[in-house]
Amino acid sequence: MARLTRSFFARSSVEVAPALIGTRLVRRLEDGALLSGVIVEVEAYIGPKDRASHAYAGRRTARNEAMYSSPGTSYVYFTYGMHYCFNAVCASEGVPEAVLIRALEPDPDSLALMRRNRHVEAEHLLCSGPGRLCQAMEINRGLNGIDLCTSDALWLASGGSRPRQRPRRIVRSPRIGIDSAGAWARRLLRWADGESRHISKPADGKRSVRARDEGTKNRKPT
Repeated sequence: MARLTRSFFARSSVEVAPALIGTRLVRRLEDGALLSGVIVEVEAYIGPKDRASHAYAGRRTARNEAMYSSPGTSYVYFTYGMHYCFNAVCASEGVPEAVLIRALEPDPDSLALMRRNRHVEAEHLLCSGPGRLCQAMEINRGLNGIDLCTSDALWLASGGSRPRQRPRRIVRSPRIGIDSAGAWARRLLRWADGESRHISKPADGKRSVRARDEGTKNRKPT
């Protein structure tokens, strides 16, 4: 599996998000154990104009500082007093765009350790949501701000072989849990593998295209 390079992330989050479907998130623990899974659900956040973004209106704090870093930086935040969420920073340095990784299909070799971390047996519940996948992958604020292009602890890689050999039907729909964002709550900025049982919510979006077409057809939010 080839690691994703900085040039991959140095694009709008609206371009990076669908391109991440089918790639892998890989975590190396301190004891050398590897955890990994195929990304099946993501959301794009578009910076200062996006009312759902932590950087809306140019907000810049200690919490979201990583969003202003170089593309390929990790942004990990703590929410609701109980969950961590992992994002990959996009665009360019100083432009706070990011993609939230919402769900993974766990790789078979990772199942035993993920089950131990999550105290859950059902495979489809291990990483079906941003908080769940961070718990399963042992991702916390200690990994905030690291360089995903060079880190040995956390990175993204090309998909390689898939858990199930099948074409991916990418469904585009509104993001989840952002009702207070007004019109931005209706923007089609969530992408999910419509055939995966590991996504966090049903893939009932308004648009479905093949993964190979997403990078060129959906450059702007609609």
